[in-house]
Amino acid sequence: MPSGGEVEVKRVFIGAGCNRIVNNVSWGASGFVSFGAHNAVAIFCPKSAQILTTLPGHKAVVNCTHWLPTSKFLFKAKQLEQHYLLSGDADGVIILWELSLTDGKWRQVLQLPQLHKKGVTCISGIMVSQTEAMFASSSSDGSVCVWEVVFPLTAGGDCKLSSRDSFSVGSKSMVALSLAELPGDSGQIILAMGGLDNKIHLYCGGRKGKLAHACELKGHTDWIRSLDFSLPISINGEVNNIFLVSSSQDKGIRIWKMALCSSVSNGHGISRKGEISLSSYIEGPVLLAGSSSFQISLESLLIGHEDWVYSVMWQPPLVASREEDAYYQPLSILSASMDKTMMIWQPEKTSGVWMNVVTVGELSHCALGFYGGHWSPNGDSILAHGYGGSFHLWKNVGNDNWLPQKVPSGHFASVTDIAWARTGDYIMSVSHDQTTRIYAPWKVEASLEDGEFWHEIARPQVHGHDINCMAVIHSKGNHRFVGGADEKVARVFEAPLSFLKTLNNATLQKSCSSDDVMGDVQILGANMSALGLSQKPIYVQAVHEAPERSGIDGIDTLETIPDAVPTVFTEPPIEDQLAWHTLWPESHKLYGHGNELFALCCDHKGELVASSCKAQSAAVAEVWLWQVGSWKAVGRLQSHSLTVTQMEFSHDDNFLLTVSRDRQFSVFSITKTGTGEISHSLLARQEGHKRIIWSCSWNPHGNEFATGSRDKTVKIWAIERESSVRLLTTLPQFMSSVTALSWIGLHHQKNYGLLAVGMENGQIEMWNLSYNRADNGSIATPAWKKNEDDHTSMQLASCGADNCVRVFDVTVK
Repeated sequence: MPSGGEVEVKRVFIGAGCNRIVNNVSWGASGFVSFGAHNAVAIFCPKSAQILTTLPGHKAVVNCTHWLPTSKFLFKAKQLEQHYLLSGDADGVIILWELSLTDGKWRQVLQLPQLHKKGVTCISGIMVSQTEAMFASSSSDGSVCVWEVVFPLTAGGDCKLSSRDSFSVGSKSMVALSLAELPGDSGQIILAMGGLDNKIHLYCGGRKGKLAHACELKGHTDWIRSLDFSLPISINGEVNNIFLVSSSQDKGIRIWKMALCSSVSNGHGISRKGEISLSSYIEGPVLLAGSSSFQISLESLLIGHEDWVYSVMWQPPLVASREEDAYYQPLSILSASMDKTMMIWQPEKTSGVWMNVVTVGELSHCALGFYGGHWSPNGDSILAHGYGGSFHLWKNVGNDNWLPQKVPSGHFASVTDIAWARTGDYIMSVSHDQTTRIYAPWKVEASLEDGEFWHEIARPQVHGHDINCMAVIHSKGNHRFVGGADEKVARVFEAPLSFLKTLNNATLQKSCSSDDVMGDVQILGANMSALGLSQKPIYVQAVHEAPERSGIDGIDTLETIPDAVPTVFTEPPIEDQLAWHTLWPESHKLYGHGNELFALCCDHKGELVASSCKAQSAAVAEVWLWQVGSWKAVGRLQSHSLTVTQMEFSHDDNFLLTVSRDRQFSVFSITKTGTGEISHSLLARQEGHKRIIWSCSWNPHGNEFATGSRDKTVKIWAIERESSVRLLTTLPQFMSSVTALSWIGLHHQKNYGLLAVGMENGQIEMWNLSYNRADNGSIATPAWKKNEDDHTSMQLASCGADNCVRVFDVTVK
């Protein structure tokens, strides 16, 4: 490594979708939202709509997260400098994290003793004082554990964790939990559990003792999905009542009232087994808690959702006066359902009958709805997370007028390929979640906020197959890309007019250099086909002729897909708009491969595209060359016997490098005649590594290239006299399989470049490379974007099996 080659890396953007799991999201009193993104815990800020960080530590998918304190305990969090977060995963592991509010730094405090043998399904906790919390965790192994944790008074101190209780509930596991302190002076804790047996089980006990089974609440006719205790509610001036709300797959919501009895004898003797009268059946059981008893009754049954109700939550308490502890529990409940709606329920002032007062939802072709809904700490915003890994946020801007807000977005499955746009204005990614997405920094004029924020600005392809690879076409003219999925055909897409204008708004280009392109583009957008395969163009002329066709009023079924309404956005679009109104039309299909597509690349002049597919034989493993524009097949390159995993053209486009599962790499010489014909020949083929070669990258200003393999090595090779290949060096062995490489030149005179090495364990390393040759230099490779004004700064984009897309600012000092 040459001296003076220090590199500073700063994270600019994270795009990630939310795991499709109930109980995965939590909105803390800190104002931040936590969610599971594959094996990481992601934190996002609703104000900026940005994912701030991801916390690595879990080795399995994160199932649930829970803040201490949550938004419910905002009134107890005023003096706190540290907030805490619990996360549970599919292996049964629970981790406690600490956030310092002063500097925004996170640390992993501890991993809980692993009492759960299978995945954690729910975590629910309460703050019993400023520094003490209790929480319960449930697992699909049928166990429920209760924990107590004491937080340190100063930052960096030790947390004291103790296991209070654990019990098995049998084969029908619990999937919903809620804890509360019962009103009165008894100091009793109540735990509600619900799950696969359709009953709500109530356990009671003192702060320090064990919890005993108290009673069961029956009424729901399907799995119970969510439970939430209110804070004590004042009725007739006495704060002796607490309410429990429950929701189920029976589409119903039930509100249960627990009223403190003056004495146990007033409970009609129900506490003694066997004496169940008609009046007690109507009223429900009596809950014995220490020296107190509570009469339980069904306060209300809320019917309004048309599908499973996955979550219910009481609105967080509001401050009644400026005195610190004066707060009250609003009679307001938020529910989220698979019918793609969230509802707010409140009792009518005169009759007291609970009514649905607000309904918000998603209007899209997605067949499945919301997995959970959450209140903001002050109750003016509500957040849902859905089947497509997406968030939906509405804010009350006054008089119960709830308007959609910007949220982070991203893939909810493995991200398989990524590329910068030809102009460097945006990055494009494809994923096994069957979507192609475009992210860009959205610039705001005269913005008081620091810097620019990245957002998803378009979703060019929503497909019916997992997408494995893509290549951006680098030639001038309209923006184009080729995508390859788990099908034998590659598809070519071209940017519609609506996207070009949206991109202008994002980059603040009033008179874009592509105005000449815009004049030629007659396609406004694209429509989805019923099977989610070909995307048909919507022409500008057709829209002018039939402006009344909005399509949104159409019936949303799987058989009839409503028409898209291509839209020019003046601010980052929200999920409904992305999924429906930002599609790109498909212009060509490229037939020829015998199996599912695996890799694609485009040359630097934008004249040729190379493609490969999954292969078990030499005949299927051939690489096809396609001519951009005519899209004719102009070459079939045979060399490998198994899948070609990656390909890249040299910067001068004279060579095509291919690497394969057969552990070999090949270099093809590509020659273009004056008449436009393409000729190719195999220059070299040799076994480069001991295991599968996953990746390759050319030196941007020379005939050297790098290969990376499952054998944990990166090798640098050089083409000698354009006829043979020589090994220059092997980098020291890496900790994990090398799965991605990208090489960028730095200084035209200084003969060295940066090589980004991505590994199977999720780490990226930067390597300075130096030669005695004089033809190294600075030009961008597909994963890098160069800053034209500053030759020492650039951006690196990465994607991975962790569902994340990341962008880093890289500065060479």
